[in-house]
Amino acid sequence: MNKKNTVIGIVGPTACGKTKLACDIGEVTPVQIISVDSSMIYKGMDIGTAKPSKDLQTKYPHKLIDIREPYNSYSVGSFVQDVLVAIRESIQDDKLPLLVGGSMMYFHVLQNGLSQLPSSDPVIRAELTKRARKLGWGSLHAELEKIDPKSFNRIKPNDGQRIQRALEVYSLTQKPLSSFQVDKPKYEFELKLFGLMPKERKLIHARIAKRFHNMLEVGFIEEVQNLYKCSELNLELPSMRSAGYRQIWQYLSANLTYDEMCQQAIAATRQLAKRQLTWLRGWKDIELFDNAVDMREYIINNIVLR
Repeated sequence: MNKKNTVIGIVGPTACGKTKLACDIGEVTPVQIISVDSSMIYKGMDIGTAKPSKDLQTKYPHKLIDIREPYNSYSVGSFVQDVLVAIRESIQDDKLPLLVGGSMMYFHVLQNGLSQLPSSDPVIRAELTKRARKLGWGSLHAELEKIDPKSFNRIKPNDGQRIQRALEVYSLTQKPLSSFQVDKPKYEFELKLFGLMPKERKLIHARIAKRFHNMLEVGFIEEVQNLYKCSELNLELPSMRSAGYRQIWQYLSANLTYDEMCQQAIAATRQLAKRQLTWLRGWKDIELFDNAVDMREYIINNIVLR
């Protein structure tokens, strides 16, 4: 392995200590941490995304954080373009690029390539959103079984964003989303992925609950209140679908009580962690670790200090 052109990816479920792990590696060698998180890209969404503190970012600068307003769109294709620039800049600066986050699709596309899919169509998307409000995403998910069985089996019934995209692609092309072939990308660097996969799910659940209540104590509701005042934001936007933000928005809209908001936010984050772990179980070309200590030691001893 050419250490000069090595890129490390640290992927795992929410609340498992990925950021601390990356900073620990940064104590041993110069690193450039690159966020792989579909929510941390948004400005003004700091507490609920567990964004690294300003002090921590000063010591360990992070790329791909605070690069979009929460009412702006950000596609997987945009991520690939941005992350490749960040990786190449890091290598030029003689820093080890550390990709850190839990957005599994972003990692998957970087590793396996991006389909040449048609651009989104706002008219079709609006119609699908209208139908989903009336029938529910589960009903639209059922439509995939006939036109795209592979996507039907892969996409969860409550994953509105991906259901919408699959139906949109079929409407535009009359071809199932799963039929688009992907050419594995070729890079001038070697991407090595390491996954944190704790065996004790109860431990993750406890961390999620504790972290959410800590977020409330330091102003999570006030953070969402500021977003709630923005006329350009609504619950249909990807940014506001993020776990915690959606439930607090509903609380501010008087659609949930405080206790209901807490319970549903924690449950939604647990579901996110479950989906992330499912991704990891089926992943190829990745080395899995039960805990951050073992992963840190392996990366330092086998890559950094080699």
